Amino acid sequence: MDGIRVCVFDAYGTLFDVSAAARALAEEPGREGFAAVWPQVSADWRTKQLQYSWLRAVTGAHCDFWQVTQDGLDWALERAGIGDAELREALLGLYRRLAAYPEVPEMLSRLKDAGRATAILSNGSPGMLADAVASAGIGPHLDAVLSVEAVGVFKPARAVYDLVGARFGRAPSEVLFVSSNGWDAASAAACGFRTLWVNRAGEPVDRLPGRPERVARDLTGVPALLGID
Repeated sequence: MDGIRVCVFDAYGTLFDVSAAARALAEEPGREGFAAVWPQVSADWRTKQLQYSWLRAVTGAHCDFWQVTQDGLDWALERAGIGDAELREALLGLYRRLAAYPEVPEMLSRLKDAGRATAILSNGSPGMLADAVASAGIGPHLDAVLSVEAVGVFKPARAVYDLVGARFGRAPSEVLFVSSNGWDAASAAACGFRTLWVNRAGEPVDRLPGRPERVARDLTGVPALLGID
């Protein structure tokens, strides 16, 4: 991929492991009941979080992503028959401090050392993103953390992807956009970005107007993709 000057990453599911909160709580002593259902809760939580963001974008009923995250969790817990307020608060607290995937710090460091600008472009609210970036210790490797709150609508609205050009002054062809969400990578491709879909689950390509240019199983190979040794 020649001519890439800016590398932009989705946050949740791409840099940060969205399953980490439920998994960590399930591993705590005394959480045996939750341990039996945490994979379902985690999957439902993520599904509803995304669905609610899309529906709010379509209907114009915007709120910040922290509210969407809480609403998605409440649906997931109710489906699992869990009414434990303390457990809910524990999960939300852990979500503010999600772990980054293991390859993330070194990958970002290599991009920065090679002179590429790096950024996050996320549905996350500024406070959520600040907490996650600080917890993962990746702040020094990022030039910008861009939130949809600047335009008041969630992805895949075009106005969100336009934030990249406004911040860096680069043409879409000079930007590599990386996401673990197939629909997000497809939407960025439709906006003219070079794209990499991090397909950790081995899913089929989404049937959408845009199509990811490249596909990988994790973020390890991003520097090599740009010719960085």
